[in-house]
Amino acid sequence: MVMSQRGVPKITDCEADVGSGARFVPGGFFISFEGQEGAGKTTQLQLLAQALEHRGWSVLTTREPGGTSLGEELRRLVKHLHGDDTPCPESELLIMAASRVQLLRRVVEPALAAGKIVLCDRFLDSTTAYQGYGRRLNLEFIDRLHAFTVGRRMPDLTILLDLQVAVGAERSRRRGLGEHGEDRFENEQRQFHERVREGFLQLARQVPERIRTVDAGRSPQQVHEEVLRRVDEVLA
Repeated sequence: MVMSQRGVPKITDCEADVGSGARFVPGGFFISFEGQEGAGKTTQLQLLAQALEHRGWSVLTTREPGGTSLGEELRRLVKHLHGDDTPCPESELLIMAASRVQLLRRVVEPALAAGKIVLCDRFLDSTTAYQGYGRRLNLEFIDRLHAFTVGRRMPDLTILLDLQVAVGAERSRRRGLGEHGEDRFENEQRQFHERVREGFLQLARQVPERIRTVDAGRSPQQVHEEVLRRVDEVLA
């Protein structure tokens, strides 16, 4: 069996189970998509899912915060609750952690155990970037929180879609309001989003073996082609 640097099985054609019509990965394979607002994470995740399914892989897509009944309710509260009860930075951090561990235990780990490729729209790196760098909460505490909630089940690959803040803001503006109205994070000041972007780039410098940075300022098809190349580099 071919092993990754972290001891996670890599996907090889000889290990694919095609007898049932779908290809599975021993131990599963976990890919997260990261980036600031407007970077196109959801679009690129969906395009990758379609490409992998076309190749016959069994794929599960999810998001966080969210992905479970509890997580979706926490997502609504942390992103769209306004007024006097708007979550403070510390509450925001803990809400994100609660949603993540629920998703990991109830959705991600069972799918990986079943040999699926899991694609997740955001994971723990977003908390480090948004609540750590953006909100300026203690990074050491956030690392300890990640250790408690996620442990060693890190993504096997993270695609960081990097984009200039001004371009992301304009994309978000054109996209309009979501299902629950204004998004608290999209409405933050530019300085906040600059810190978030720098946080993501700092993480990419720290763990380049996991986080692969992709220029998200190009057309969706061009970005998808590079994402697929980056994924193939790890899977093949």
